[in-house]
Amino acid sequence: MLFRVPAVRWLTLCLCALAWLLPSAASAQQPQMQLPRTKLSAGMHLLDVQVAQTPQERQIGLMFRKEMPQHEGMLFVFEQPAPQCFWMRNTLIPLTAAFVADDGTILNLADMKPQSDDSHCSVKPVRYVLEMNQGWFARRNIQAGYKLGGGPFSR
Repeated sequence: MLFRVPAVRWLTLCLCALAWLLPSAASAQQPQMQLPRTKLSAGMHLLDVQVAQTPQERQIGLMFRKEMPQHEGMLFVFEQPAPQCFWMRNTLIPLTAAFVADDGTILNLADMKPQSDDSHCSVKPVRYVLEMNQGWFARRNIQAGYKLGGGPFSR
């Protein structure tokens, strides 16, 4: 049996579905500014970082930001240690990713170009990735082997 929907009703259904989808599509184009925050330390340097914990928060990350204060960043928290790879699609500012072990030790750093699909990966499985403005780590001579404190690294 063929089910027929009158054209007006079909159009109404389509418009309702579109109206339901538009707010989520529009919000996907906005930077996420309301994530929880934590304080981290890199020696004498204090950081105020947003924490991206859910798959959706991690997927959006720092996309669509036009600027970020120098003492701020984003800490990506994953459930299990695994090789983590990051790219910069829809990310407008140059960033450096620090791939961080559970104890706060930076395993490797990767400078990343805006709006690029180039992949930047951890050298070992990690649960944490800290993104900062590009050059932040270099200007402070922070390299692989440096240990971060605060937040999840305070144990």
